Amino acid sequence: MICMDTNYLVCALVPGSQEAKAVGAWLKQGERLFTSSVAWYEFLCGPVRAEEIRLVRSLLAGGVSAFDEAQAATSARLFNAAGRARRLRVDAMIAACAIEAGSRLATANRADFAAFVPHGLTLANDEPLGTKR
Repeated sequence: MICMDTNYLVCALVPGSQEAKAVGAWLKQGERLFTSSVAWYEFLCGPVRAEEIRLVRSLLAGGVSAFDEAQAATSARLFNAAGRARRLRVDAMIAACAIEAGSRLATANRADFAAFVPHGLTLANDEPLGTKR
């Protein structure tokens, strides 16, 4: 399974974007895509139309993962380990979702999420397109 960050949810709607190409390739490979409730919240804040919400939701065979106690503990650990930068709070929550699910995170925001890689996060887009784990 691959956990999609907010920017992947948004860019999956843009034909020809790198994110849309990656999503298409993963779906062809049979990957199950999902997102965290935190990224879903950011996506729904929009601007986004109802038809776009339905389309993106249809891509998420793995659904929307609720933010739970385990994710809260992992996100706090990540936030503290990455130096407690306020700008990383929400990213730590999204990264925790992927880690707790044992999945990779698809994000175009590699710079911020890189801070969590030494602490257990795997980025899906570190792999060439067409590669399946």
